[in-house]
Amino acid sequence: MVTDSLSQKKASTFKMEVRVSINIHATPERIWALLTNAADFPRWNSTVSSIKGPIAKGQKLELNVPISDRTFSPKVTELEPLTRMVWSDGMAPMFKGERTFTLTPREDGTTDFEMVEIFSGVMLPMIKGSLPDFGPVFDRYARDLKQEAEKVSS
Repeated sequence: MVTDSLSQKKASTFKMEVRVSINIHATPERIWALLTNAADFPRWNSTVSSIKGPIAKGQKLELNVPISDRTFSPKVTELEPLTRMVWSDGMAPMFKGERTFTLTPREDGTTDFEMVEIFSGVMLPMIKGSLPDFGPVFDRYARDLKQEAEKVSS
C-alpha cells in the first residue's frame, strides 16, 4: 500500500509519540513568523480553528481544533527564537502532553521543520483509546506550513 504520510508514531504503555518532519523552501525567519503569530494561524493552518493569547514564553494559550470540541490550554514553556518552541499541557505524572517545534536551517537555504507531540502519564493507558489519530493531523499541519511558507511574497 502506498501512503503519503509524513508522520511517525510510537507507543508504549505510558508514552505515546507522534512526529512529523518536512523540508521547507523558506528561511527559519519566515517559518518562525508563521508559527508565532496566533491571530494568523487559522488562515493558513487547517488543523487550527482558533488560538487566543500571545505565543510567548510563559504564556497560556486557548487552542481550538476541528477534530475536538474541547479547548486546549497549553503553556509556552520554552521559546528559542528561530530554533525551538515547546507547548505543554496537563499535569505530570497523571497525564501530560508536550509539543516541540524545531527549525533546522540547511546550507541550501531550506529549513527542516519538525513537530513532536509526546503524551505521557499513568492515566495514558486508560485514555489512549479516546485520543484521535494524530498522524493525519500532523501531516496536514506540516503540509499547510510548507505551502504557506513557500508562497512568494507580492
